[in-house]
Amino acid sequence: MIFVQGFMTWDNLLNLMFQMSLPLILATGLTFVLLIGGIDLSLEGVMGFSGAVFVLMVPNSLNGNSFGIFSIIIILLFGIFVGFINGLIHVKLHIPSFMVTFAIGVIVRGFGILSYNSIPPSIRSEGIIAFSRGSILGIPNITVVAFAVFFIGCIILNYTAFGRAVYAIGDNEVSARTAGIKIERVKIMIFMLCSAMVSVAGIMGAVRLKLGLVGIGDNMLFPTIAAVTVGGITPGIGGMLQTLVGVLIYTELINYLTLMGVDASYKQAIQGIIILIAVALSATRNRRVIVK
Repeated sequence: MIFVQGFMTWDNLLNLMFQMSLPLILATGLTFVLLIGGIDLSLEGVMGFSGAVFVLMVPNSLNGNSFGIFSIIIILLFGIFVGFINGLIHVKLHIPSFMVTFAIGVIVRGFGILSYNSIPPSIRSEGIIAFSRGSILGIPNITVVAFAVFFIGCIILNYTAFGRAVYAIGDNEVSARTAGIKIERVKIMIFMLCSAMVSVAGIMGAVRLKLGLVGIGDNMLFPTIAAVTVGGITPGIGGMLQTLVGVLIYTELINYLTLMGVDASYKQAIQGIIILIAVALSATRNRRVIVK
């Protein structure tokens, strides 16, 4: 990779950090779900809705709203609520998580489009625009937020009873129940946490584009799953460090292909191959069911 012109430059490294920001936030949330053997396919819908509605609550081109910090709080509460619905239906009705979350994602996306009546609003807040262009020690603000979310995920997973319960459920759900872990409650909380982080990604996506468009969530699920699977996350095995490595590898690979001038269609094919290889390697190491 170092032989590709422009790859080993500071500008490209900054671009890499910028490009990995949203996938890192999404992958952090998805890691919790994958560690218990589940999946959250509502990711794109929740992200798109969150970004679109966030823009409608700050100074924008369509209305006179200006909720300030409350706009972020409202969007986070929305993400938590969607995660609660995902988890509740999954554990109470015993419906596979991929079916529940896919349906919820489609519903949420539809409401997102209705929220701005097919006319995407643009951000008019000078503070938000300045934030989107700003940096700390040369690192883009959006990347700083992404790493903050990542470190919060690290703390929750590695240093709390909740994190230990996540690993216990993923390793052996029957044993975890015998040990007194409230399986259903923990699963619901996992989906709530994941959706909350997805909402953060939606806000950051809208801030980056300065536009409230449901489409900001499009084509984000595939890269996120690819990054996490490359990191080797399977039920009860892996952690945030593996997720970070997976995001770095995936982002670097896509950046490398872009610098080489590889056609977008070929890049999508390569993404699919990456997922197949990563899942095959994970299945070889771990024969348990990956998705519940």
